[in-house]
Amino acid sequence: MDENGSSSNEPKNNNRNLPVSVFFKDARHVFKMDSIAKEILGIAFPSALAVAADPIASLIDTAFIGHLGPVELAAAGVSIALFNQASRITIFPLVSITTSFVAEENTIEKINKEKNLTENIKAKSKEVRPEDQLVQDLEKGASKEHNETSTESSSSRSASSELVAKGCATENVEMDDCNTGVSKSTSASSSSNKSVSKAGRKKRHVASASTALLFGTILGLLQAATLIFAAKPLLAAMGLKPDSPMLNPAVKYLRLRSLGAPAVLLSLAMQGIFRGFKDTTTPLYVIVSGYALNVALDPILIFYCKMGIKGAAISHVLSQYVMALALLLILTRKVDLVPPSIKDLQIFRFLKNGGLLLARVVAVTFCQTLAASLAARFGPIPMAAFQTCLQVWLTSSLLADGLAVAVQAILACSFAEKDYEKVIAAATRTLQMSFVLGVGLSLAVGVGLYFGAGIFSKSVLVVHLIRIGLPFVAATQPINSLAFVFDGVNYGASDFAYSAYSLVTVSLASVASLFLLSKSKGFVGLWIALTIYMSLRMFAGVWRMGTGTGPWRFLRGRSMMS
Repeated sequence: MDENGSSSNEPKNNNRNLPVSVFFKDARHVFKMDSIAKEILGIAFPSALAVAADPIASLIDTAFIGHLGPVELAAAGVSIALFNQASRITIFPLVSITTSFVAEENTIEKINKEKNLTENIKAKSKEVRPEDQLVQDLEKGASKEHNETSTESSSSRSASSELVAKGCATENVEMDDCNTGVSKSTSASSSSNKSVSKAGRKKRHVASASTALLFGTILGLLQAATLIFAAKPLLAAMGLKPDSPMLNPAVKYLRLRSLGAPAVLLSLAMQGIFRGFKDTTTPLYVIVSGYALNVALDPILIFYCKMGIKGAAISHVLSQYVMALALLLILTRKVDLVPPSIKDLQIFRFLKNGGLLLARVVAVTFCQTLAASLAARFGPIPMAAFQTCLQVWLTSSLLADGLAVAVQAILACSFAEKDYEKVIAAATRTLQMSFVLGVGLSLAVGVGLYFGAGIFSKSVLVVHLIRIGLPFVAATQPINSLAFVFDGVNYGASDFAYSAYSLVTVSLASVASLFLLSKSKGFVGLWIALTIYMSLRMFAGVWRMGTGTGPWRFLRGRSMMS
């Protein structure tokens, strides 16, 4: 720290320069497997696999339900869409906030522990015990007498032996301890190290983790109660009429699946905690095991026990509770989840930032829902083509989400440590990786969708419209990847307010472009508007970091080119 109280790691501000070049820092090393790349991929890869596990399991669920008949399949589809939409509103803010707050708090706790241990060791090293002082005095006396005469030195050594014995008796110290006083003094550091290792094995107390579990439980219970008691009106809002044959099976499926809402919210809150600890491997193992149980129970409950669509819902709920229990047992070994007092909980901090991210989620959902509704007005063929293109268009989100989680956890820790060099290195490397990922996806999507469009539909008109939307779907993959990873960058910097306000502004502009372009350009107009939407999302991230504002003020006045 300097005399002004600023960290020595933080570069001096210079408002005349804009750090746009930060995005190109060490760009030639984007494929280099150095320590930062290994840390990023070590977090990102398991996280991406965990994210992909849910849609894969849902796809297998759908396949089993499909054997019951088209009515059951359609009913389950509507119920799953409603459940996922309700979950997304609560899950996204909770998980994002938990990851950042746990990473930040855990890092600060480690720094404080290391500081306290260092101070304790220094204090202990300054302490001089009576037997150690006695030995030092005797050694000094022996050295002085040795310089006088060799004869006198031998007599003084025998005298010193007697003095040592008398000194030990006087100080009530055992003879063996007295003779090994120096060795005891040197062993003090080793015993300190042992105490340090024991302290390191103690459970950590992270208030954010306790708060996340509290909110996960409350939100899960509220979601379950809402979906159970308001199942019929909510399904009616989804388009199921009272005389629809899908209504009764949809209500049964939704109510049963809603019983698992507390487990879903708790599981995802705990995933956020593990992400904050930079551990995405443990949740991956638990998630894969849980969904494997779901897949195994599906045919047993649906067909063998003849429970039909109810069996599919029960198998899903059971797997969710198994996952939640497993994660909780593992977490209790690492973290003391019971806070010393209610004051330690960060309730208002969670509510404030959660409200901001909630507004952000609503804005994102509204844009995508509006685009789908406008496509539906063009008729079933344009809607079928649009829905196919939209699902492929958003595939990058699943893969880029892993990179977003990695950069969020690393930045939250690095900002807490005020390690701005690592902040820069992690942010720029992850963004460069996301661009490379987007380019790869662009090629894969372009080729795959052009030659494989017929897989999604047998209609020549639908395939024709899919290929019309193909250039937009493929070309925007790098933009999408960067936009999603910039979300992780903003969350890692705890820049929740900017993330929310900027996306609400982007959404307002995008809504206007959707209405205008869909009227003038039709199907193509929708994709032009969605391209504008994702480009503005990406630009919001570029602007914040590239202008050195908010938490990125430290970038100003610094040359970022390698």
